[in-house]
Parts: sequence; structure tokens; C-alpha cells
Amino acid sequence: MLTNHNDIKAWLDRMNIEKYTINDTGTVTVVGNVDISDNQLSEIPVQFRIVYGDFSCGNNRLKSLNGSPREVGGNFNCSFNSLKSLNGSPREVGGGFYCGFNRLKSLEGSPREVGGEFHCSHNGLKSLNGSPREVGGGFYCWWNTFTTIPKCDTIINGELFWT
Repeated sequence: MLTNHNDIKAWLDRMNIEKYTINDTGTVTVVGNVDISDNQLSEIPVQFRIVYGDFSCGNNRLKSLNGSPREVGGNFNCSFNSLKSLNGSPREVGGGFYCGFNRLKSLEGSPREVGGEFHCSHNGLKSLNGSPREVGGGFYCWWNTFTTIPKCDTIINGELFWT
């Protein structure tokens, strides 16, 4: 994890991230979108605090979501990585949350609240334990290893799709 302000600034600039503030603690706030997808990243090297737009770190080689923002105003996409856990994911996501095509066995560590849809398809899930408390749209968990209808305590303001 980068901690030196000059190193953080250089990495953010290299990733074409604009409208950011590096806080005194070394965390980063962005007014706009962050797209660090398709960069063969094995880690997120800076600690984001809040991203007011979308945050996309999909299609990398991430094994951890450490460095992800605590809050995302728009969508959060970490699909197509090597994640076995959602620990480190944002606590609140204003839009949709996309974590499909990983190696998840559990949804522990997922956001508490997701304003839009929640997509966790194409993983190795056997249950929906650890899922968000509330999802504003549909809950999509196709192509997992459920053997029965999954129990879900989440308040879903759309439909649950599991087959």
C-alpha cells in the first residue's frame, strides 16, 4: 500500500483519476468515477475513502478488496478477479454492486446497504450468508452451487434470482 503522498499522486495520475484529494491520513477522496479495471492489478495500492461516482476494479488479478473505498456513490464493480472474500468492500454503495465471476464461497464482508442491484453470479456460493441488509433492486445469484432455494434475510426491493 502506498503511503507517500507523491507516490499516491503519481499512481492516481497514471490511472487517469481526476478530481481527487489526498487526505492527511493518506486516504483518497474522488469526486467522480474511478476505473482501474483491466490493469492486471494484484492489489489496490492506495486506500480510497469515498468515491462519489462509480468505482470499478474488475478484470484484474485481485485477491483482496483492501484499498476499496468505504463509500461509493454510484456502482461498485469487482467482477472477474480472484476474490475468495468480500472483506474490504465498501460499507455503502449508492448504485449496484457487482462481484460475479470470482471464487467467492461466502458473501461475508459485503456492503451493508446497496442502493441498486446486487450481482454475485458465477461464484462458488452455497448460501447467501453475509449478504447485505438491504438491496434496492434485484438480487442476482445465478450459477452458484445452491442445492435448494437459498435462505436470504436481506430486504430486497426487487426480485431474488437464484437458478
